[in-house]
Amino acid sequence: MFKNVLINEDHDAVLASITKILRELHVESIEKSQYCDEAYLKLKKGALEARNFDLLITDLSFKQDHRDTTIASGEMLIEKLREEFPDLPIIVYSMKDQLQKIRGLLNTYHINGYVCKDRNGSAELAAAIKAVSKKAIYVSPQVKKALSPKSQLEIDDYDIRLLKMISEGQSQDEISSNLKLNGVTPNSLSTIEKRLNKLREQFKANNAIHLVAITKDLGVI
Repeated sequence: MFKNVLINEDHDAVLASITKILRELHVESIEKSQYCDEAYLKLKKGALEARNFDLLITDLSFKQDHRDTTIASGEMLIEKLREEFPDLPIIVYSMKDQLQKIRGLLNTYHINGYVCKDRNGSAELAAAIKAVSKKAIYVSPQVKKALSPKSQLEIDDYDIRLLKMISEGQSQDEISSNLKLNGVTPNSLSTIEKRLNKLREQFKANNAIHLVAITKDLGVI
């Protein structure tokens, strides 16, 4: 079992619940942070003092307040940690259940566990901690499809870029110009139109606004 665990969570009740689970699993040392910047500094400090954390449990969403932050989300924290602490086991404990988002965390950042915060969340988190301590990957049953290498939701970075530009209110002409300016290909107006039409069919969207709404709900953008 893990000996030194850091919990990164900004809700006191959830922090208390996770702490209780870890104590029941006989974790020796538990530290807490409520900001991603704080979590990053604690991990860095632990490494410098030769008392490395052997597990991070983090949420993805953190409410902004008066405090200035440079790492605004759990996903940004995970991306940064994977560069500096590639072997650190990470379990995400989040309300988000979008398959595309979870698949990205698993495939891109190689998180070790993903647990949905719901009525079974505490039991699943305990199971995830046990599984990850044995070098296994744990994903909540309701989002297990995220482990599948193929899905109708699987789209590439180019498609995601187009969707983000559409969501920003850019016209197809503006998208084409911006892609050309940044050296991104393909960038022709006809190609952009074809890709957007394909995405509308794929997500069964009636128009561009509907497409943006659907893909945001699914966590694609």
